[in-house]
Amino acid sequence: MNIVEMDSDQIREMIESGISTSLVKVDGDGVHFEAVVVSEEFRGKSPVARHKLVYGALGDAMGDEIHALSIKAYTADQWEKRSG
Repeated sequence: MNIVEMDSDQIREMIESGISTSLVKVDGDGVHFEAVVVSEEFRGKSPVARHKLVYGALGDAMGDEIHALSIKAYTADQWEKRSG
C-alpha cells in the first residue's frame, strides 16, 4: 500500500475551494492535521454538521491521504470573540 502524503497548503486549498471561508489555518505532519476554519456557512449548524461540511470539501482525501484531522469550526462572530 502506497501512502501519499499531503501538505497543509493542499488541505487549506481544498477547504477554501469547497466551502466559503473567511479564514483557514491548517497545520500537520503530512498524515495528521489540525484545521481552524471560519465560515458563515457554519451559522446555525451543529458541530457535527460543521465537520461534515469540511469533510465534504476534502472528499476522498479523508481516509486516504489524510488519516487524522482535528477540526475547529467557527462562525466569524465566534472566531472574533475567541481571538478578540
